[in-house]
Amino acid sequence: MISNPRNRQELTLENIYTHKAFEQKGIGPVRWMKDGAGYSAVEGADKKWGPEIVRYEAATGKRSVLVPAARLVPQGQSKPLEVADYEWSEDNSRLLIFTHTAKVWRYNTRGDYWVLDLASGDFKQLGKARESQSLMFAKFSPDGTRVAYVSKLNIFVEELASGDVTQLTIDGGENIVNGTFDWVYEEELGCRDGFRWSPDGETIAFWHSDTKDIGTFYLIDNVSDVYSKPIPLPYPKVGTKLSAVKVGVVSAQGGTPCWFALPGNPADNYIARMEFIPNSQEVMIQQLNRLQNQNRVWIGDVKSLELKNILTEKDKAFLDIHDTVRWLENETSFTWTSERDGWRHLVRVSRDGKKVKRITSGEFDVINICNIDPVGGWVTFIACLDNYIERYLYRCRLDGSGEVERVTPPNIPGHHSYQMSANGEWAIHTLSSANDPNLITLVRVSDHKTMKVLQDNRKLRTKVEALGLRSKEFIRIDIGDCELDAYMIKPIDFDPAKKYPLIVYVYGEPAGSTVQNNWDGGTGLWHQYLAQQGYIVVSIDNRGTAVPRGRVWRKSIYRQIGILATEDQAKATKEILRRFEFIDASRVGIWGWSGGGQMTLNCLFRHPEIYKAGIAVSFVSDQKLYDATYQERYMGLPTENAKGYREGSPIRHAKNLKGNLLIVHGTADDNVHYQSFEVLADELIRHGKLFSMMSYPLRAHGISEGENTSLHMRRTMEKFWRENL
Repeated sequence: MISNPRNRQELTLENIYTHKAFEQKGIGPVRWMKDGAGYSAVEGADKKWGPEIVRYEAATGKRSVLVPAARLVPQGQSKPLEVADYEWSEDNSRLLIFTHTAKVWRYNTRGDYWVLDLASGDFKQLGKARESQSLMFAKFSPDGTRVAYVSKLNIFVEELASGDVTQLTIDGGENIVNGTFDWVYEEELGCRDGFRWSPDGETIAFWHSDTKDIGTFYLIDNVSDVYSKPIPLPYPKVGTKLSAVKVGVVSAQGGTPCWFALPGNPADNYIARMEFIPNSQEVMIQQLNRLQNQNRVWIGDVKSLELKNILTEKDKAFLDIHDTVRWLENETSFTWTSERDGWRHLVRVSRDGKKVKRITSGEFDVINICNIDPVGGWVTFIACLDNYIERYLYRCRLDGSGEVERVTPPNIPGHHSYQMSANGEWAIHTLSSANDPNLITLVRVSDHKTMKVLQDNRKLRTKVEALGLRSKEFIRIDIGDCELDAYMIKPIDFDPAKKYPLIVYVYGEPAGSTVQNNWDGGTGLWHQYLAQQGYIVVSIDNRGTAVPRGRVWRKSIYRQIGILATEDQAKATKEILRRFEFIDASRVGIWGWSGGGQMTLNCLFRHPEIYKAGIAVSFVSDQKLYDATYQERYMGLPTENAKGYREGSPIRHAKNLKGNLLIVHGTADDNVHYQSFEVLADELIRHGKLFSMMSYPLRAHGISEGENTSLHMRRTMEKFWRENL
């Protein structure tokens, strides 16, 4: 990565965080057309005539304009709408546009929807009688004549020809949520869109949540007015009551909803997934118990409301939800992900659940399915058979015979992802590595031939190369029990004869991994910036992180979050200090965000002989203060694992602080509450420990809202490192 040092540009925090000089570009929402021969894309959004939607033929590259910008101009207005997202009707005759969006928690899932009839040119807004920017998750009916959507926690269906609107639920609001989810379902189960059309368009099945028994946490707005304002947030803390959730069925013409009577207390289980089975009047429902170590799979008839338990997956630790269900052979079987043999593999399950047959096998994890070709008999998927820090495309026979074949060509290291056409012939391929931002191309899957470059991020690549930075060095650290993946970043003018201070970047929890050979944007450039200030930067993936290293690796941290990982990090850091003589063992710092903030505190408090300074951002100080769904999944209930909760929580060990500590938090953090910050500060004060603290008013978990926030926080962190390492 070192290139042309004489013409080297300067890497500054202003360029990273204020001027956004190193932001990579994407290609916007791309949709494969139903025929599989071409794809649509939004282009021209940065041009003065505005966005237009075009089609490209995959084989020839021929471009045609499907929707010119002029057709996206509402009546009485002069400019076309911005297109945040779009969806085609089943026959491609109508287009649904999502625009004027707003954030709900972390994602922009609320806004306005418009429908364009391509034949007539009619372009009209949906839900005009509803409050502006209040619609969510609008979807065409299977025949494309109606659209259903959520507004103000109720579900509506709108006839496109007449404009008539039918309200399907009436009790939404206050503590009742229809068609979408409460905070914890969105954050921890990945649930946002909470209703489904039946294949015949006659019925809608939906999630219904009652949050009345969830405790309310109050965020405080102290900056918008002279009086503070409480912001109520229904949020289930560890060991407290959950939402009561059930699945309802209602006619798309309106009427009284009916409910599936799933067994068990609806406030003590999770309905993690629900989808209609194609070409049927049945839904598949996945029901997790509260401990999330049992997943009961049900088939429910929407006419009779009869339920049948066809499959029950169990684990001694915890189960993850995988979106890998694909129906096969006229819906007589489906694909499923299981870890029963110690690795995450695809199996094929009969509709009645009685027959289970392996599709993939071997000592590797299937990460996700890209395509299933039932005619040719192939399944293509992302995995990595020999390097946990990279991702490649593989395929195998759908009947489980033969060997797994790699589709991604050799000698192209990094992370590969594929958005494939339904027929599996073509894919939008995205490649990145630690040294290179996204390269997005159209490829022919059979020979992986690049047909067209869609986005090469050439300008960004040129800027980064001109910086003359040292590449990340990926290394393995033997801690005795196992080997851990890690990376190291050195200064440009690195001299092995010198002694350098070390900064360890940590996450360490089951939700993520830091040591991957992919482009990590701002975080990566922040670490490169620190390296250029004279630090060695290292990151280590301890056991339990989200790495495809098998069940034992991932489940090893069960009931000991913050305990095993802390020991792994400490052992690895000691080995790094022993192995690399150019690191000054008397100047070792550690920092992390969210779960990494908790890990930072645990390392600093429990191993003060190693870590001399630390920065903890948006951290959990006491695991009982975090949400029930995440923490109980990995720790069990506090009544059954009191020792684990106590020993894994940094606040328990705060009295051991010897080094220098900076804690940072946003006061409006809806995820990890500012409460965690205050109770830790109170505990440190009680023990007479001196520390530094920085609060960001009305900022959320990412501490990015407001002018100059990101730059200010990085300057604060840089100042701390300069003064303490």
